[in-house]
Amino acid sequence: MKSQAHDPNRSGWIPWVFVGGMLVVILVNGVLIFSALSTFTGVSVGQAYDRGRDYNRVLEEAARQDALGWSLRVAREADRLAITARDRDGAPVAGVVEAHLLRPLDGQRVALPDASGAGRFVLDLPELRAGQWEFRGLLISAAGERHDLRQRFTLP
Repeated sequence: MKSQAHDPNRSGWIPWVFVGGMLVVILVNGVLIFSALSTFTGVSVGQAYDRGRDYNRVLEEAARQDALGWSLRVAREADRLAITARDRDGAPVAGVVEAHLLRPLDGQRVALPDASGAGRFVLDLPELRAGQWEFRGLLISAAGERHDLRQRFTLP
């Protein structure tokens, strides 16, 4: 029988495999920590705590608007926006619409001239970039009642 002598250089690479594996783990964790600290903070609204505390007021305002029973609709007609407003009984709501357009992508805001009428309000659209826009309007009736209106649309 032949005796085999133990060669210490033959298995000397095994501890380096463990060291290399741990270095890979440390490197990956470092990259993840860096990206977590340098990217999106998770806060999407300024003063989030205060706005959260005011949420009951938002719910009360929504209930007040629902109690009015108004039916509001925004329709795009070529280069104009037409807003129709009807009360609970289907009668036109007379008043004034104060409005602006907001581009959600970059926050661009475009003011629109006020429009008055009885049940139908027409707003001329200025020259706008293609993409998604949000109409934000406030209808103030002759009696002073107010109703918010928001609707998104896309321009070709």
